[in-house]
Amino acid sequence: MTDPTNPDQDVNPAQDVHAEQDPSFTSGESGPASEEPFQLGAPSLAAGVEALLLMADEPITVTELAEVCGAQADDIEATLLDLAAQYSLQERGFELREVTGAWRFYTSASCADLVARYVTDGRQAKLTQAALETLAIIAYRQPVSRAHVASVRGVNADGVIRTLLSRGLAAEVGEDPATGAILFGTTGHFLDRMGLSSVSELPPIADHLPDLHSMEDLLTA
Repeated sequence: MTDPTNPDQDVNPAQDVHAEQDPSFTSGESGPASEEPFQLGAPSLAAGVEALLLMADEPITVTELAEVCGAQADDIEATLLDLAAQYSLQERGFELREVTGAWRFYTSASCADLVARYVTDGRQAKLTQAALETLAIIAYRQPVSRAHVASVRGVNADGVIRTLLSRGLAAEVGEDPATGAILFGTTGHFLDRMGLSSVSELPPIADHLPDLHSMEDLLTA
């Protein structure tokens, strides 16, 4: 079509036909006019990742999230990093962290005192003082035998060690080649509850045990 008020105007007939058939058509552009909407069953990839993290009982890996979401691992990792940065910037009561290769929500360190009050008020099942002492010995001196734990604490540790084994915080890790005694060490679950990647990240100590109340707060948070 030609503008009657401008006889010198050149119009491509094919362009005019496309414009009439497709309002999104723009001359000189190629490809789709807009990206496909997120089809996972969630408003966005970020919302989907948040929902899965909240539902999961254990930390979840990038690969697992990618498989469920049907997304690329790089996109999942970028989403996790972006969410973690947002929560930190907004000073939320929780934070998103990667520990031992998997992601989960943790209470924010800035709310530690409040969480500690909640825990010490008895509203959460917690380890006894004896169990905390034994767990600290195992954590800092592993691999360690029952006899070694008993010698440090001065009392028999069999019952307490069974409690730690049942909670998944300690496990059998081998035998003493000299005596054949079973040796114990901490588990991945222990590292996860403490927010550590390895036992090398435990706070350094000299000849004394760590602050057991702080360990209790982390284990029951």
